[in-house]
Amino acid sequence: MNSSTTDFSKLAQDIRAWSKELGFDEIGITNTDLSEHETHLMNWLAAGYHGEMHYMDQHGTKRSRPETLIPGTIRIISTRINYQTPDAANEEDVLSNNEQAYISRYALGRDYHKVIRKRLQKLADKIAKEVGPFGYRAFVDSAPVLEKALAEKAGLGWIGKHTNLINRECGSWFFVGELYTDLPLPIDTPVENHCGTCSKCIEVCPTQAIIAPYKLDARRCISYHTIELRESIPIEFRKAMGNRIYGCDDCQLYCPWNRFEQKSELADFAVRNNLDAPELINLFNWSEKEFLMNTEGSAIRRIGYECWLRNIAVALGNAPSNSKVISALQKRQYHSSELVREHVAWALEQHQ
Repeated sequence: MNSSTTDFSKLAQDIRAWSKELGFDEIGITNTDLSEHETHLMNWLAAGYHGEMHYMDQHGTKRSRPETLIPGTIRIISTRINYQTPDAANEEDVLSNNEQAYISRYALGRDYHKVIRKRLQKLADKIAKEVGPFGYRAFVDSAPVLEKALAEKAGLGWIGKHTNLINRECGSWFFVGELYTDLPLPIDTPVENHCGTCSKCIEVCPTQAIIAPYKLDARRCISYHTIELRESIPIEFRKAMGNRIYGCDDCQLYCPWNRFEQKSELADFAVRNNLDAPELINLFNWSEKEFLMNTEGSAIRRIGYECWLRNIAVALGNAPSNSKVISALQKRQYHSSELVREHVAWALEQHQ
């Protein structure tokens, strides 16, 4: 790359155009200074709010200092892509039906890691074709990267009181991904925070995991319990889980800004295997082979079959008492996994 002859302002414009062609809904460009966010991260870790997510504190300050993670990095191209799909069942309808399972909307289609990483690589290829070889690394929730902080600095939205990123034009139902680069591209301006006095996300959280504005205690979060935690789900949170078996969307679902949500037309995010409104008993009856087959290419597979059964057992404990529910639980009473047996026993107690 000959930086002396490259028009980086034009290149930034070209990158925006290419990103649209590749299916991204928006990009922003920022520098590597995350000093303000580093303080917040260190305080959050010191308080133990990350729970068993030990990977959050394994890399020192590399998460908040991009130039130490990938030497030579001076700019980050932050991208976002909407994932709400028009063919999915209504979220509130599913949440109100305790015989059905609620799965976080981001996990209904193809694993977003694969979808976004492929597009980021294509974007890098287009840049290289224009300027020649350059230094870069693509990330999609796959390394010590402060993704939301970078996206906020790049002007893609603001971090709301629920700690998710909110965009004024489309709400918060989107994924982000990053391209770390050594290109001196012009940077974008962050947008203002528009949460105002609203505290809806704090009020609706089933387990009061948002302990203060902009402060999430993951140890109380249903997404943490159903996805990150590999141990027993604390009894105090099981009733509040309701029928949520993979993640929880309540803080987004009731955010006023999501009245502007934009649906994705990408086939990758279309609902697979009718997981937008499945019957709990049907899912609980899956064999491990069926679980692996039905979650192939899905983010859901990462929790494994054991935690899948654990989560559904809790949901069945919260389901209406009837012979079908009790019979389904009884069939798993003597499962080989102690973790599954414990949660099945708890669920059966709820129907006595």
